[in-house]
Formats: sequence, C-alpha cells, structure tokens
Amino acid sequence: MASQAQPAAPVVRKKTTGRQRNSMHDGFLRHRNFRWMKIATVLSITCLVSYFLVDVQPRHNGGSWYGYTLGTIGALLILWLTCLGLRKRAITPGGWSLKAWTSAHVYLGLSLIVIGTLHTGFQLGWNVHTLAWSLMMIVIISGIVGIYFYATLPDNLSNNRADSDGAVTERMMIEQLRSLDRQLHDAAQPLDPAQAALVQASLEQDPFDGNFFQRIGNSYGGCETRAAIAELRRMRAYQPRMGDDPLDKVDGLLQRKESTLARLRKHLQIKSMLQVWLFVHVPMTFALLAALSAHIFSVFFYW
Repeated sequence: MASQAQPAAPVVRKKTTGRQRNSMHDGFLRHRNFRWMKIATVLSITCLVSYFLVDVQPRHNGGSWYGYTLGTIGALLILWLTCLGLRKRAITPGGWSLKAWTSAHVYLGLSLIVIGTLHTGFQLGWNVHTLAWSLMMIVIISGIVGIYFYATLPDNLSNNRADSDGAVTERMMIEQLRSLDRQLHDAAQPLDPAQAALVQASLEQDPFDGNFFQRIGNSYGGCETRAAIAELRRMRAYQPRMGDDPLDKVDGLLQRKESTLARLRKHLQIKSMLQVWLFVHVPMTFALLAALSAHIFSVFFYW
C-alpha cells in the first residue's frame, strides 16, 4: 500500500515589529550593552571630579598644566573622531567593527562637551580659542541631530513606502507617476481646451520640481495637479452631469496622481532630512580642524 504524502508544513513568516526595526537603526547606540556610553561617562566624571580636586592658581585656565592635559586629550579625541569617514571604507567584524567604531564616535564625541569646556576653564572670549570651542559645540550638536534623525526617520521612511502589495521603492513611485501621466494624456483627449490645459499643466510639471526648502519642508504651493483637481471640480459644479462624463475618469486619475506625488514627496523629504545634517556636520568638522590647528599653534607660539 503506497504511503500517503504528508502535507507540507505551513511556512511561518515572522513579522518585524516596530521595536525590532528600531533596534536595527539604533544598534550602534546600544552596542555591547552601551559599552562606549559607560566608558565615555567614566571619562567625563573623572575629568569633572579632577577639575574640582586639582588646585590651579589663580584659577583654572587652558594654559595651566591641567588645562594642557585636558586640551591634549580633547585634541586627540577630535582627530580620532574625524577618522570615522575613513573607517567606513573598511568593513570588518569584531570588537572594532564599524558599529563599534560608530558607537565610540557618538559617546566619546559627547564626552568632548565636558572635556573641551573644562579645558577652557570657563574663560571664553573673542579669540581663536573660543572659536575652536564654539565650532566643536556646533559639530557635536549637529551630530546629536543626526543621531535623532537616524533613530526615528528610517521607520517613517519604511511606513511611507508600505503598500498593500509590499514595499514600494522610489523607482516604483516614479513608474507609477509615468503610468498615470500616460493614462491622463489619453483620458484628457475628449475635454474642451480649457480643461485639457489644466491636465496638460499637471503633465508638464516636473515631480522633482522645487527648491531645497520646499523639499525639506514638503511644501509645494505651486502643485499643478492639486490646482487642476480644484479647478476642474469648480468647472463641473456649473455644468450639467452627463451619463458618461470623461471628467469622472480624469478626476479619478488626478486624485491617484496627487496621492502618489504626496508619497514620493514625503519619501524625498525623509531622505533629505537624513542627509541635510551632514551639510552642517561635515563642513563644520573641517572648520573645527582648522580652528584647532590655529589654537594649538598660537598656544605654542606664545608659550
């Protein structure tokens, strides 16, 4: 008697939860149970305690032996932190993986707030020394903004791309727009010249049109598709309804295009926000290196 084939076991697909998605993006923050946060905290507390225990006369300043010690630690940290860009080119596992390096970059960078400020002895003025400290703070603050963006925006990006049929890529959104434009072109043929002109304006507008501030703010006041929908509906309010009105099809296609445009523009906004902080962080880092060099040179030149 032939044995009966057993039915195949159903494939169970694990659903990725929001917490799991977050762990993917902030994994470098939690690396090795916050190892580098603990190291940076100990370093900061050590500097803070020693600041109050060490007696410097007449008062703490960057030119004392203690100030030079903190300044050397801070300068070496800054030089090491700037190596992250080079480190990204070499992907290696282990204790000094890119994730570990990034985690150290974040927490040791934050410790510079304490080390750099204590190095100044809270003596700030209009000079190159204060300029270096100010640029350091700008770089650190922009880095904090970047951490926040990378911890929150990827989920928003994934949610915006989510569709009933799965994730929709940027290329797929663009293809959807092109398909809708072709359908709109054909559907607008029976329209009168005034109505067709509104559809044509929507077809001719570049979906990527708009300056940097419009993209980052997702504010497109001159959207021809939105204007065409509003104006065609206003025209229809004063026209008798026909059984098979071509405007019905055009209106439906314009609404679908507006929805696709909104998704694409939201996608571009999130991508821009993930990148825009680098336009402050990276140039300010180079400015910091220049100011730090001038700071060190002036100290030893006048020492």
